Amino acid sequence: MKILVTGGLGHLGTCLAERLSRGYEVTVLDNCSNHLENYKLSDAIRVLKGDIRDYDTVKKALKNTDFIIHAAAQIDVERSIRDPIFDADNNINGTLNLLEAARKQNNIKRFIYFSSAAIYGMPTYTPIDEKHPTDPISPYGLSKLTGERYSLLYHKLYNLPVVCIRPFNIYSERQNPDNPYSGVISKFIKQIQLDQPLTIFGDGEQTRDFVHLRDVVSFVELVLENDYTIGDVFNIGTGKPTSINQLASLLLKVFKSEELGVIYKRERKGDIKHSVANIEHARRVGYDPKVSIEKGIEMMLKRKSMSSTEENP
Repeated sequence: MKILVTGGLGHLGTCLAERLSRGYEVTVLDNCSNHLENYKLSDAIRVLKGDIRDYDTVKKALKNTDFIIHAAAQIDVERSIRDPIFDADNNINGTLNLLEAARKQNNIKRFIYFSSAAIYGMPTYTPIDEKHPTDPISPYGLSKLTGERYSLLYHKLYNLPVVCIRPFNIYSERQNPDNPYSGVISKFIKQIQLDQPLTIFGDGEQTRDFVHLRDVVSFVELVLENDYTIGDVFNIGTGKPTSINQLASLLLKVFKSEELGVIYKRERKGDIKHSVANIEHARRVGYDPKVSIEKGIEMMLKRKSMSSTEENP
């Protein structure tokens, strides 16, 4: 069986490609705009350099493919606000190219679309289930929601076997703190490495659902050949909220840097106060997150103390 992973040189894509290459023939398609530096995929994985915005490139990449995992995206929220056309071109037009090529190929066994928790916007209740209203507050959130709706529409109109995944705050030890797209965990670690106090915007009581990359990939493995998931959407997180204050305290303790402390700055306009996933729907198909935030942070500490040799999640 053959799998195409778009965005296969990025944080999520590399882990997907490496894990799935143990049981499938994997090809990755990536334009190298946000690839992991100094990381080389296994020689068993075929790498195609190209852009999902180019239909001919997508069509060639899909040839003889059985499964598509669409993880390529423009993921910078701030850039989406500065340049919404660029954001839409990547996240909407690129997704449409893949859907259309998959429809015309007519033998795809699964099309897995990576959406985002950003589609919910400001939560009206927590934990957030899949029936929560969707009201994005950024062009990025809107483009991911649009891609999701197109994917589900292709399932209804053309019987394309689509599954949509809405991950919450993904992190792992392979995340690069220098990458501007990295989340708050990596940014805090970078500040610790520079012997700087951790910067928190607002009072630090805002909460997030931090889900380790290994758990996200485990869910993908679950749905690849599970027909019960077709045409459905799933939140993927841990179901457990962690405040930014708790996260900062944990990182300072694990890295033995309590003396650095924390500084608070004015709350950023538009920041979501609380975000945590209801994962009961995913649990019903066998999802069981294994990596707690404490264990995940310890894994990041181990990665920091390692040599330049990359460890695969």
